[in-house]
Amino acid sequence: MNRNARKWWRMNKNKLNQQTPQSSTQLYKELEKNEAALRDLYSNCSDVVYRSFFIGGSIKALVIYIDGLSNNEELDRSVLSSLMHGKTSKETNARKLLEKTISVSKWRELQTLEACLESIANGCPVLLIDQQETAVSVGLEKWEKRAIEEPVAEGVVRGPREGFTESINVNTAMLRRLIKSPALKMELMQIGGYTKTKVVLAYIDGIVDPTLVTEVKARLSRIDIDGILESGYIEELIEDHPASPFPQILSTERPDVACGNLLEGRIVILVDGTPFILVAPTTLLALLQSSEDYYQRSFASTAIRLLRYLFTAMSFLLPSLYVALITFHHEMVPTSLLISMASSREAVPFPALVEALMMEVTFEALREAGVRLPKQVGAAVSIVGALVIGQAAVQAGLVSAPMVIVVAITGIASFMIPHYIAGIAIRLLRFPMMFLAGTLGLLGIMLGIIATVVHLCTIRSVGVPYLAPFGPLKSKEFKDTLVRSPWWMLNTRPRLTGESNLYRQSPGLKPDPSKGGDTT
Repeated sequence: MNRNARKWWRMNKNKLNQQTPQSSTQLYKELEKNEAALRDLYSNCSDVVYRSFFIGGSIKALVIYIDGLSNNEELDRSVLSSLMHGKTSKETNARKLLEKTISVSKWRELQTLEACLESIANGCPVLLIDQQETAVSVGLEKWEKRAIEEPVAEGVVRGPREGFTESINVNTAMLRRLIKSPALKMELMQIGGYTKTKVVLAYIDGIVDPTLVTEVKARLSRIDIDGILESGYIEELIEDHPASPFPQILSTERPDVACGNLLEGRIVILVDGTPFILVAPTTLLALLQSSEDYYQRSFASTAIRLLRYLFTAMSFLLPSLYVALITFHHEMVPTSLLISMASSREAVPFPALVEALMMEVTFEALREAGVRLPKQVGAAVSIVGALVIGQAAVQAGLVSAPMVIVVAITGIASFMIPHYIAGIAIRLLRFPMMFLAGTLGLLGIMLGIIATVVHLCTIRSVGVPYLAPFGPLKSKEFKDTLVRSPWWMLNTRPRLTGESNLYRQSPGLKPDPSKGGDTT
């Protein structure tokens, strides 16, 4: 950021500070002054409710809340009714008043105007009492939220059917329900000058590396922005290599995935207002693995994982290999197949590179159209569009039939990548690989593969090598890389994230019928 940009940001930040009182703005003793200050800050806010009343018929008080964020019925029943009909004296302070009168379990005292604004914005009504220099935040927040549902983009055949929601309190509770140990720590912070977005840093004390926690906290604390509306904001602001197409932080909607990563010594970042939580650090192999790999038996999981890796490589290389063979390396194609391909391309006026680019761009457009359209018609439009456009393009002589087959197989292969953002990275790299294949042939493909591998070797995720455990080589961790070994063999956590508490289970858990009890 240059000098002019810094100066402009300081000026705008000062405007924000003028609209929001600082933590040193203490509450007044007079109720009228506190009410005037809050009304001035909430001017032109029709949804803010001010309810004046008398406690016990003698002490003047005021309740402030935002309509739609607070439980009005419970506020009337447990707070207003109890205070208005209770018997109090003028010497009663706020704490004693609540302890004697109202039946709300969650409340806290507030000392400043800033704390009052924060409480009101979070849906907790604020109680102000005349001749009291403290206010009371009553925990009666209530707003509409989505029910817990299965994540659409991370469906499984076997596994939990629940996903995170937009409520951070619900999300933290889902983690607590799965990991009941008090070692699960959750640290709350607020990011965003205007949004004051709640961000929770979750980790398991005793498993996570303390330096990793310190590093993530430092990266979050340096964020100085006007608002955070989704976890993607934070992902881009704390990643190690922003110029890389590969994601360095895992995002997921599944609580079981988050808990699995917590148990391996990673950190989970939850952001209020989004069901997508962040997991750091992550690796390339973690982005290509599915949560279901750990719920099926090891043989089935290994077979599916190897198939996934194979089709991921096909998604990356298949169009460029076809372009290179058709353009430069005819001798590598069997004669009968070459004749068939040449006859199908006889009427095509474009070179193989242009043909591949046309089909790939069209397929990506159809894919995005299917995602954006309503569910009832999205799948039908994408499938019918692909069939109709492909058949019409072949009949019109714009593309060849083999190219349609290659693009279709490539599209199917890209659907096997479990995480959407990892699939986008491979789809983006597919285009420069096709350019290299169309200009340099197989030599260009090899140069592209070498450049990609070198890039993957240089990037890190919160300090952890992206290609771990292959770079650096950790042969003892190969049990959960290309294959998924049985659970009785997965005795240790990944060393780069869980070395402080390496062993996750006791040895000798392999099933042995000879050691079991007699059932006869």
